[in-house]
Amino acid sequence: MSNSRKWIPIPGSERQVVSDAKYVSPVQSDDQIKVTVIFRRRGNEPPVQSGGKLVPHFTTREQFGQAHGADPNDVAALERFAHSHHLTVVERHDPSRRLVLAGPAARMQEAFQVELGIYDVPRTGAKYRGCHGEVSLPEELEPGVIAVLGLDNRPIAKPHFRRRKPRASATSFTPLQIASLYQFPSGLTGDGQTIAIIELGGGYQTSDLDTYFSSLGIKNGPSVTAVSVDGGTNSPGGEADGEVMLDIEVAGAIAPASNIAVYFAPNTDQGFVDAISQAVHDTTRKPSIISISWGAPEDSWTAQSRDAMNAALQDAAALGVTVTVAAGDNGSTDGESDNEQHADFPAASPYSLACGGTTLHADGNTITSETVWNELSENEGATGGGVSRYFALPDYQKDAKVPVQPQTKFAGRGTPDVSGNADPSTGYSVLVNGQNEIIGGTSAVSPLWAGLIALINQKLGKPVGFLNPLVYPLGSKPFRDITKGNNGYYKAAAGWDACTGLGSPDGTALVDALQGSAQKSTSA
Repeated sequence: MSNSRKWIPIPGSERQVVSDAKYVSPVQSDDQIKVTVIFRRRGNEPPVQSGGKLVPHFTTREQFGQAHGADPNDVAALERFAHSHHLTVVERHDPSRRLVLAGPAARMQEAFQVELGIYDVPRTGAKYRGCHGEVSLPEELEPGVIAVLGLDNRPIAKPHFRRRKPRASATSFTPLQIASLYQFPSGLTGDGQTIAIIELGGGYQTSDLDTYFSSLGIKNGPSVTAVSVDGGTNSPGGEADGEVMLDIEVAGAIAPASNIAVYFAPNTDQGFVDAISQAVHDTTRKPSIISISWGAPEDSWTAQSRDAMNAALQDAAALGVTVTVAAGDNGSTDGESDNEQHADFPAASPYSLACGGTTLHADGNTITSETVWNELSENEGATGGGVSRYFALPDYQKDAKVPVQPQTKFAGRGTPDVSGNADPSTGYSVLVNGQNEIIGGTSAVSPLWAGLIALINQKLGKPVGFLNPLVYPLGSKPFRDITKGNNGYYKAAAGWDACTGLGSPDGTALVDALQGSAQKSTSA
C-alpha cells in the first residue's frame, strides 16, 4: 500500500461483519470486482416540491444533470487515480454522479486501502465478499466522493411480501376489486405513464402476465420490459418470483395502458443504489413513478449507502418522479431482535412515499372494516412503521405529531405516509409461475399506489411528482383514516400515525384534491 499520500476514510464506509458469519479466506488476488463511485453534486441542492401546490420540475433529465450532476473535475481526478492503480473505467454517468470501475481484487484493495475476505453465514448457507476497514481515498479526492459501493457484496435487502397460510376465515381480492373499494377514478388507464419497478432477484414470465391480465378482462395489458443493472437479469424460477409478479400484476392491473420497466439488479447496496439511479435518470424510458418493495432496517445499512440512495431519491423528487416504497412487514421492530423500534429503509428516506399495510374487509363493493395489519401473534407479520434514527423530521410532517424515536429521542422522519390492504389473510389474487396464489405484505401496497399515481398523472396531464408535501396539507378528506390496531409499539389514532400514516386512499377524492392544487398553481 502506498505511503506517499495522505489517505482519508470516507465517512460511514466501514461495514460490520454479519453477526453469525465466519471468515473463510482472503479473496483471490485476481478475482474481478466492479465498484460504483458516487460523487457529490455540483452546485446547490436541487429544489424539490414543498407546500401544498404543484411546482414545476426540471424540464429534462439532461438539464438536471448539467445543474446537479457530478463535477467533471471530480470525475476526471478519480479517473486518473483509477488508471494509476490499473483499474478500468467501465461506465461514467455524470448526471447520476456515478463512475463504475473494474479490476482485480488486489488492485481494489490497494486503491481503496481495505482488506477483502470471503465470509460464510451458516444460518443461511450464503457466502459473501466482506470488506474490512474503512474505504479511503487520497485527501485531494475524498471531498468529492460520498460512497464507494461494491467492495462488500453481502445481500442488503428483503422483499416485503408474504404468502398466505391456509385459514378458514381468509379472503382475497383482485387488484381491480381493491381499486374499486378504494374508489380509484374510473375511465383512466395510466396511458402515457412509465412505472419503474426495482427488483433485486427473481423474474417474470410473459405468458403468465398475459394469462393473468386476460383473466381480469384486460385485453391489452401493460408493455413490460426487463432492464439489466449491474448484470442483474429477469431470472424466474426462485422464491423472489412472488415479489416480481405481485409488483407487475398489481401495478399493471390498475394502470393497464402504462409501460412497466422492471430494473433487475443484484441484491447488494451497490445494485440497489445503481438500480434506483438508473431508473431515475433513464432518458430512454423516462419513468414518472418508481415502485420499490425491497428494504431492510436502517441500521443494517452503512451511512455511505444510505446517503447515496437518499441522494438518488432526492434526484427523483427534483425530477418529478414519485417513488413509492413498502414500509416493511415485521411490525415496529422491523424484525430486529434487540427489542427496540426500527424503521425500514429506503421507506425512511424523506423522499419516499412510504406505504404501510391494513387488514381490509368488504361486503360487495363496500368496505366494512379496515384496521392496522398485525398478525405477529400468528407469525404472519405486521405493517412496518416508526421513526427514523437518521433522517430528521421533514417540513411536510411538522404538523403530523410524529413522536420522537423512542430509544434515541431523535426527532426523525415518520413512516409510513400512506397505506393500503396488505394482510395476507385479505391478500391479492395473483399468478406466479403458472400457479394461482394469494399474496400480501406492504410489497402489494407500493405497486398499488404506483398504479394510482399513474392514473393521477394521466388525469392531471403532468407528473404529480414528489407527493408527500402535497398530501399532508389535504387533511383526512382524500383518505380513509385508520384508527384501530397497532404494529407492536405504535398505535393507530386519528390523523397520521406510525402504523398506517395518513390512511388508505379515496382515489377519486385524492385526484380531485390534487387537481385543485394544480389549478391553483396554474392561476398563481
